[in-house]
Amino acid sequence: MKSIVVTGASTGIGWGAVKILIKKGYRVFGSVRKEADAERLKKEFGANFVPLIFDVTDTQAVNKGAEQVAAALGGETLFGLVNNAGIAVPGPLLYLNIDEFRRQLEVNVTGQLIVTQAFAPLLMADRGKLGLPGETHDTRPGRIVMISSVGGKNASPFVGPYNASKFALEGMSESLRRELMIFGIDVVVVAPGPVATPIWDKADTVDVAQYANTPYVDALNTIKAFMLEAGRKGLTPEKLGRVIHKALTAGHPKTRYTVTPGRLQHIMLRTLPKRMVDRMYAKRLGLGPKT
Repeated sequence: MKSIVVTGASTGIGWGAVKILIKKGYRVFGSVRKEADAERLKKEFGANFVPLIFDVTDTQAVNKGAEQVAAALGGETLFGLVNNAGIAVPGPLLYLNIDEFRRQLEVNVTGQLIVTQAFAPLLMADRGKLGLPGETHDTRPGRIVMISSVGGKNASPFVGPYNASKFALEGMSESLRRELMIFGIDVVVVAPGPVATPIWDKADTVDVAQYANTPYVDALNTIKAFMLEAGRKGLTPEKLGRVIHKALTAGHPKTRYTVTPGRLQHIMLRTLPKRMVDRMYAKRLGLGPKT
């Protein structure tokens, strides 16, 4: 049975990926941060789900998880790694707590590299290329799927930290894809639009009052309501799970799969002149100069 590692498996896109991949006949090692989530997912998905407990920013814990997977593989090549774990920090950049910004980048960018470094050797059909002992039984190198966002190419106001992290992830993924050609390992980006996941529900708990004395308070209330509505009408996690499966298994995969319910809006944001899009945001959110 082929094996895949999925980080951030407890809810949302990670959960959807686990569900679809197990249905397709894979054994899935899913990372969670809480023992309670590990137990819940084991009951939900059965014997082909193996929990790994770590925070992606904890190098020692991630390496321990990789050792656990290596022992279970018994020399076989890991079929795939899905770097999905992530967070979203909202707020106007001028007034944002810098520690929150650092945390955003630590999880969504540095954490992805920590995981990739730990599990990449298991994706290699010939580990001797890294100076590691022994060749595996499978002759096909594994594949890495990086979960980005449509916000990795187009930035919106008040989610600047999240956009910054996803822009960075896109650049890191492209460099990584080119560097890993020497090992035969492909890197594919999956970029979803709004997905009906708990990350959107958390938007309802954002304390806009902390920005009450800034020029942004009205715009923040407007965009908060818009984000909640967009998220609840978003793609299902299972839909993203199917796209992730395709990215892992396609014979000639694209380098990037964009999946969004608002395709026309996405095309407009990608193709219209940036200054025109600026004016659209300004009109909708009241961000024009105050006279």
